[in-house]
Amino acid sequence: MMDIDIEKVVGECVFTAVRSSGSGGQNVNKVASKVVLSFDVNASEALTDVQKQLILGKLSNRINRNGVLQISSDSERTQWLNKKAAIGKFRLLIRQALKAERKRIATKPTFQSIQKRLDDKKQQSGKKRLRSGDFDM
Repeated sequence: MMDIDIEKVVGECVFTAVRSSGSGGQNVNKVASKVVLSFDVNASEALTDVQKQLILGKLSNRINRNGVLQISSDSERTQWLNKKAAIGKFRLLIRQALKAERKRIATKPTFQSIQKRLDDKKQQSGKKRLRSGDFDM
């Protein structure tokens, strides 16, 4: 993972409270317990340009046209717990996006897998040959 101060990045987030559709009993229509975390990737001062490009690339399905990453949480009944949950999701996403991918090591197919493939091809061609009506072997 690239060197990053995650607390500084979390400090750049903007939190908005909205009415939740989840549990809450009689308060569900009165209390804004759902929390939406917004993080402007391009405007971030805590991230380098390389880190911004990695996040924009890997989290492109979660980032809108303006370059804002939005994460919402309405699983808890209180705004405070939902804020904690949203921050947890955010940290996890950022860590995963900035994690260096391992280089794939190319391997040869095993002898057994080559044999199985060739046997399957022989069996299939035999089937086709029988269907064609050409019985000369």
